Amino acid sequence: MTEEIRRWMNTEWLGKELIYKESTDSTNTRVKELAAESALHGTVVAAGAQTDGKGRRGRSWVSPPGVNVYLSVLFRPEFPPARAPMLTMVTAYAMAQAIQEAAELPVQIKWPNDLVIHGKKICGILTEMSVTEGRIQYVVTGIGMNTNMTEFPQEIEDMATSLRLISGREIDRARLMGTMLNYLEKAYDRYEQEQNLEWLQDTYNALLVNYGKEVRVLDPGGEYSGAAEGIDGEGRLLVRKKDGGLIRISSGEVSVRGVYGYAE
Repeated sequence: MTEEIRRWMNTEWLGKELIYKESTDSTNTRVKELAAESALHGTVVAAGAQTDGKGRRGRSWVSPPGVNVYLSVLFRPEFPPARAPMLTMVTAYAMAQAIQEAAELPVQIKWPNDLVIHGKKICGILTEMSVTEGRIQYVVTGIGMNTNMTEFPQEIEDMATSLRLISGREIDRARLMGTMLNYLEKAYDRYEQEQNLEWLQDTYNALLVNYGKEVRVLDPGGEYSGAAEGIDGEGRLLVRKKDGGLIRISSGEVSVRGVYGYAE
């Protein structure tokens, strides 16, 4: 599978060290272990299955064998730790482009980093970071893409789908992974240069499934609703409350949900 993936790659540094495993516990766990062993910036671990796939907020990620894409990337950025959380949105932006090219499907983004098609989740992104004395030692970004899966556990079948279910055809996983890495390298290079999201703000907002719609904000200080007005240059979601006040929400502080379902 490694060589099949490389056939679709045109990257300069991302994936120069590319490891594919038929099965592993978690690609994020494997990359963190490699990071501790001085693995290079841009190292990628991909797998055909995960026995302990990880999602955001401690959730598990369903990872059956041979049907989906599971991969994690090691970054060793020079920018300060406060800039690292935006990498999740940079990755979502890159994955949306990859899906549009490799699967030709109309993907959208549910802020901050879930990709959805027809209101159902197609891809999740988990970013983990190690910091020592105020400097980033490494950032690991994990991507789980529902690719050729045709059945889902009952508890998530109403909110998840796959590229195959939407398109009606089997998707070449090697081509998809290579395309994902191509777009991710370009997006990372641009973000490292800019260290803000102003350069992708318009495109991201155009893909935002909640844009102009009512969302419910689950804040520890109390829930409230408002209309989503896109993101700012720092990746914060702009929510216009019913009293006219504008709130800027950081992704690590609250949860934002659609009023009428998972994404809407």
